[in-house]
Amino acid sequence: MKITKISEQPLAKNPHGVDVRRVYESNHALSSVITFQPGEKLLRHITPVDVFFYVLEGEGVVEVGDEKKSVSKDTVIDSPKDIPHCWYNESDDILRVLVVKVPRPTGNTRLL
Repeated sequence: MKITKISEQPLAKNPHGVDVRRVYESNHALSSVITFQPGEKLLRHITPVDVFFYVLEGEGVVEVGDEKKSVSKDTVIDSPKDIPHCWYNESDDILRVLVVKVPRPTGNTRLL
């Protein structure tokens, strides 16, 4: 059994400048937890694989394609591959999101 404590994982380098910690990695999938401080956001980008997000804590705004919705804790959001998406923390509290990419990406994410 492998147990991963998120707070003990190193920060993953990313172009968004937010706290990203890799929590699961296999030949088949990749998962990270992103912690957004108030006012932080992701740059709009395209991922070459399907992604789903699970809101662990807080409230935020997620944009997938031409849809933009407010979401909160215990919400799952589907983001199909090759569709632009991004996140915004417009609240005064922390927003934490679990990101799962399936299958594991072999290509790069493209910033827009």
